[in-house]
Amino acid sequence: MARSTGLLDTLLTSPTTERYRVGFSLLFLLGVWLTVGSFSQGMPNSMLLMAAAVIGGYMAINIGANDVANNVGPAVGSGALSLGAAVIIAAIFESAGALIAGGDVVSTIKGGIIDPSSLSDSQAFVWLMTAALLAGALWLNLATWMGAPVSTTHSIVGGVLGAGIAAGGWGIADWAVMGKIAASWVISPVLGGALAALFLYVVKRTVLYRKDVIPAARTFVPVLVAIMAWAFGTYLMIKGVKKVVKVDFLDAALIGLLAAAIVYFAVRTLVGRRAATMENNATGVNTLFTWPLIFAAALLSFAHGANDVANAIGPLAAINDALSSGGVVTSASIPLWVMMVGALGLAVGLMLFGPRLIKTVGSEITELDKTRAFCVALSAALTVIVASQLGLPVSSTHIAIGGVFGVGFLREYLKSNYATQLHKIMEHHDEDEQKRLKPFLDNFRDASVEEMEDLLKQAKKQKQVPLSKSERKRLKKIYREELVKRSHLFKIAAAWIITVPASAIMAALLFFTLRGLMI
Repeated sequence: MARSTGLLDTLLTSPTTERYRVGFSLLFLLGVWLTVGSFSQGMPNSMLLMAAAVIGGYMAINIGANDVANNVGPAVGSGALSLGAAVIIAAIFESAGALIAGGDVVSTIKGGIIDPSSLSDSQAFVWLMTAALLAGALWLNLATWMGAPVSTTHSIVGGVLGAGIAAGGWGIADWAVMGKIAASWVISPVLGGALAALFLYVVKRTVLYRKDVIPAARTFVPVLVAIMAWAFGTYLMIKGVKKVVKVDFLDAALIGLLAAAIVYFAVRTLVGRRAATMENNATGVNTLFTWPLIFAAALLSFAHGANDVANAIGPLAAINDALSSGGVVTSASIPLWVMMVGALGLAVGLMLFGPRLIKTVGSEITELDKTRAFCVALSAALTVIVASQLGLPVSSTHIAIGGVFGVGFLREYLKSNYATQLHKIMEHHDEDEQKRLKPFLDNFRDASVEEMEDLLKQAKKQKQVPLSKSERKRLKKIYREELVKRSHLFKIAAAWIITVPASAIMAALLFFTLRGLMI
């Protein structure tokens, strides 16, 4: 299995296969065109439905290429999953989530951002939804090419807003709803980052910073994994399986609590068995989070497929209903063929184009080990639960990326904080003792964040000598090393900010183009 996934990793990342990726995606879209054409012959506007189906498939491909990376990226970056295994798991669970729990009816106007009653012409409504779908897909394609993970929900929201304004004027938009969506640009990453950093700090204080990490791990790791089990159990009940069973938050939380209890005793037994052979360091603790990360990647993918497939099939279902009924619809039933376009498109996009964003999320923003990746996954589930109960608008993409940045900035803070303490300890010592400083500096320069606390304790005990002015500057460069790549921070933040206006402008232009061609 390892050999086969290694070969798959090579194929997924090889630049020579780029033309094959494009070719396979075009083959999938051709299949959508022919399939829809085969059963829509004789129907009015069948060509328009076929074109809309292809655009819906294109949108689904781009959702798979961009958005799914947030679910599996941390697991890949930490080494819990190989790239090939992550792609396979995500493709299976994304498709399963879309088909099993994707819903029978979907809102055609995502988030209620425009008032469809302002449109009396069903043809204009069809052009609006087609333009919105194509604009969202084009923006996602561009963002994926730039290596920027963005919100697919915001992409389609921007498309509907721009095309809606083009079709019905500025009054068609609900600007209060748009204000909430704009607020999510800040709320989502801040909540996700704060929770991920908080959990990582708790893990460090309760386990990793202890002299004997094995007893600490036996006590606290089962608790942490049980919290994750509760979060995912609750999350799946209220978000992931709404088509299969509908429950209120209290029932979902109780089901999550039952899952947490089962997982707690199972993990406690597992950690007890592993303790005899486990290394007494952070590496040993990291191995305990491998399976929780794999399950988290699968469950996040399932919930994402159940929820975000609507970004591709919602407008397509609306177009299908509008062409069939000849009217403007605010909610539409989802035929099986529409759901299949969305589910298969997600899987195709992920397998062909997803690896690039998976690498960005998993390893290019900051270095993730299994403990950090676990905290990111846990924060993603908890943030969605908290936000949904408080009525806060959030984006799953922004939450996950915020979590990655959160753990990276915490690492920077801890490293800076430790080094600052070291400087204060040493600054009053005699310069004649500088020769004793060199071995300490050598160790400090090579130390990991976790090892720096031990060095500080040694400095207190051994009364290490002070640093000269030039040496202090050199040390500052070491402890101020950026553990989070700022270039990615600025690029991703910029992409988030312009997602709605960029897709809105493209959608408006596409609406006018379509109307000009069809009239």
